[in-house]
Amino acid sequence: MLLSFPAIAMTLSLYNTLNRRSEPFAPLEAGKVKMYCCGITVYDYCHLGHARTCLSWDVVRRYLQWSGYAVNYIQNFTDIDDKILNRARQENSSMAEVADKYIDAYHEDMAALHIQPADEYPRATHCLDGIQKLITDLEQKGFAYASQGDVYYSVRKFEGYGKLSGRKLEDMQAGASGRVETDPEADIKQDPCDFALWKGAKEGEPSWRSPWGEGRPGWHIECSAMVRDRLGETIDIHVGGSDLIFPHHENEIAQSEAATGQPLAQYWMHNGMVKVEGEKMSKSLGNFITIRDLLKTYDPMAVRLFILQAHYTKPLDFTDEALQAATKGWETLNEALLFGEELPTQDISADAGILQKFRDIVDKDLNFSGGLAIVFELAKELKKEKNILVHEGKLTQNPQILATVWLTLKELADVLGFVASEKAAVADDEFSLTAEEIEDILRQRKEARANKDYAEGDRLRDVLVEAGITIMDRPSGKTEWYRE
Repeated sequence: MLLSFPAIAMTLSLYNTLNRRSEPFAPLEAGKVKMYCCGITVYDYCHLGHARTCLSWDVVRRYLQWSGYAVNYIQNFTDIDDKILNRARQENSSMAEVADKYIDAYHEDMAALHIQPADEYPRATHCLDGIQKLITDLEQKGFAYASQGDVYYSVRKFEGYGKLSGRKLEDMQAGASGRVETDPEADIKQDPCDFALWKGAKEGEPSWRSPWGEGRPGWHIECSAMVRDRLGETIDIHVGGSDLIFPHHENEIAQSEAATGQPLAQYWMHNGMVKVEGEKMSKSLGNFITIRDLLKTYDPMAVRLFILQAHYTKPLDFTDEALQAATKGWETLNEALLFGEELPTQDISADAGILQKFRDIVDKDLNFSGGLAIVFELAKELKKEKNILVHEGKLTQNPQILATVWLTLKELADVLGFVASEKAAVADDEFSLTAEEIEDILRQRKEARANKDYAEGDRLRDVLVEAGITIMDRPSGKTEWYRE
C-alpha cells in the first residue's frame, strides 16, 4: 500500500513541453490532479517503448499520490485503426476480437511490471457519441467541413496551431495525418495540412452511423473526446511519448480548444524514446522486443530500476550490459528490503529528514534518478549489516536504528513501485543445488563430523563452496548458509 506523505508546502516543478520550460506545479483544484495518458493501439503485444512510457507515468502518478494528491488517471485504448484491421485480416478474426486479445495481454504485461491500473480505460469504440458531438461542435463553429463522406479539420482556422510542437504551417508537408507516408485524401481536402475527424465507410471495414453517413472516427479526435468525456474541458496533466507531440497532441489541442475555447491541459509532459543496442527498435532490424519476451530474461523490478535510472525526458538505450547492471542493483535493493522484515518496527517511523531530502531532489522536474541515490544509500547500509550478521552472528547497530532505515527505504521503494521477492522461491532452479539438496549435504556433513570423519566433512563443505554456497558454523551448533 502506497503511503501518503504528510501535507507540506509543495515545491514541485514540471517541464512543460507547451512552454518549453520547467514550471511550478499548481493543479486546477487544490489537492486533486486530473491526468490523461495516450494509451496504446491494440494490434500487437506491448514492446519496450510501451514499458518506458507506462512505467514512467506510473511512477509520476505514485509520486503525486505520495505527495497527498488525489489523482484521477485515465488511459485510453485505441481499438479502431488500420493496423488493427490489418491484423484482423491476417488472423482471420474481427477488429473487436483482436482488440480484446491485446487489451488482455496489455493488462498482463503491466501487472508483471507492477504498474498500477488506470482509474478508467475508455475505448474509442465506446465513446462514439462523444466523438460525434465534438465533431458537430467543430463543424458548427467553422473548424470542420464535410467532403465526400469524410469530415476534416481546417487547420488554418485555428490560430494556435503548432504551439506545442513549434512547427509552422508553411514548413509542414502534406500528409500531416501522421498515419501514412503518402496522402490518399489530398484530392478531397481543402488544404494539405487538414486532417480527418471522420472517415467514410469502406467495404469490409466496421462502420457506425453518423450525421455524415456510415464511417468511423479519425485517430486524433478519439483522445479529445475521451478527455472531455472523462475529465472535462481542461485537465492538469496530459502525458505520452515524445513521438506523439506531432501530429497527435498538436491535433488534440487544435480540436479541443477550438471546440471549448479553453486550454486542453495545463501541463504537457513527454517521455523520451527508446533504442535497442543503439538502434531504433523495429521488426525489420530484428530488434523488436516485447515486454513478455524481456521478462523471460530479466526480473521486472530490474527493468523498473533500469528505466528509472534515466530522466524520463531523455532517450533510453536498452542493452544487455545495462540491464545486467540494473539486475545487480535490484539484488542489492531486494536484499535490503527483505532483511528489514526481520527488524523490530513497532512504534518506529521512517526518517522524515531523509524523506524530505528525497522530495527536494525529485521535486525538481521529477528527478527520480537522483532520488534513487538516496534509496541505494539506505539499501547499502542495510545490506552491510546483513553481511555482518551472517558472518559474525550479531549486528553492529541498534536494531531500532536499523528499523528506521528500513522503514524509510520501504516507503521510498513503495513510491517508486518496487516490490521485494524471496529469492529462494524463484532461484532454486537457477542454481546447481536446490535448498533441499543443500540442507541434505549439511545433514551429511554434520553426521560425518559427529563420527570424527573430518575429511568427509571437509569434502562436503568443498562441494557447497564450489556451488557458490557459504556456510557458517555457529557456537550453538547450528549451521547457516547463503548463496554468494
